[in-house]
Amino acid sequence: MTKSRNTASALDAFIAKKAEIDAMLERIKVLSDDHFDTNPDEINWGHVGTLAHYAELLKRITDAAFKEGEHAD
Repeated sequence: MTKSRNTASALDAFIAKKAEIDAMLERIKVLSDDHFDTNPDEINWGHVGTLAHYAELLKRITDAAFKEGEHAD
């Protein structure tokens, strides 16, 4: 495979992964806007734990992306 074909293939794969991430972020945003599909009158510590878990996973991503936390230089 030539370098330009390899670069084009990498660009295509990058764009596809970015679209996948964008779709996931949009789904998370919609779910967040709907208070993670919970009824405020029914919130319990289980819901808090679930959101804490989601927040931790997202923090790992943002730390890596922004070189923060354990990824800081």
